[in-house]
Amino acid sequence: MPKKVDHQQRRTLIADALMRVAADQGLEAVSLRHVAGAAGVSAGMVQHYFRTKDEMMAFALSVVRERSQARVTEAVAGLGENPSPRLLLRTMIAALLPLDEHTRDDGRVALAFLAYTAVRPSAAPGLREETAQLTAFIAGVLPDGRGDAAATGLLALMEGLGVHLLGGQYTAEQALTALDAHLDLLFGDPLGG
Repeated sequence: MPKKVDHQQRRTLIADALMRVAADQGLEAVSLRHVAGAAGVSAGMVQHYFRTKDEMMAFALSVVRERSQARVTEAVAGLGENPSPRLLLRTMIAALLPLDEHTRDDGRVALAFLAYTAVRPSAAPGLREETAQLTAFIAGVLPDGRGDAAATGLLALMEGLGVHLLGGQYTAEQALTALDAHLDLLFGDPLGG
């Protein structure tokens, strides 16, 4: 009788290895061979699940996206009903920033993927739409008259803080202080009214 294979379990095993290689060595090191070695499987098995490096990269980003969404959902749920818009945005952004070792690993993969798509835009077909949706959501939460430009600026601040956190130029406290200062400028009320 043939052995029953749990394809989702194997895909997860390979994805975890991919994430480790990308977080520890950067995307340059992500290859079928390196991922297979990290997963303890053959390169042929990796290729069975991911035909190209672009497919592996897109999958890695989807894993980071799912983890990030889970962190945001949990953090926002902890706010209770009807949090102030300022507190909602601060909580969401803080949950997305690489403030601890676990989130730094995800942040390294996300940053590496963004750098990868800078030279291979075709590797991230949905990224532009996701960014537009997040910008629209933030613009809808900001005080009247702030709009897309302010939302884009807030996202750029988040990305910049993330890069500096990953590089060790900022501490978590410095990043959150900068985020709070920017939110104070947008909302004009440090207490989130």
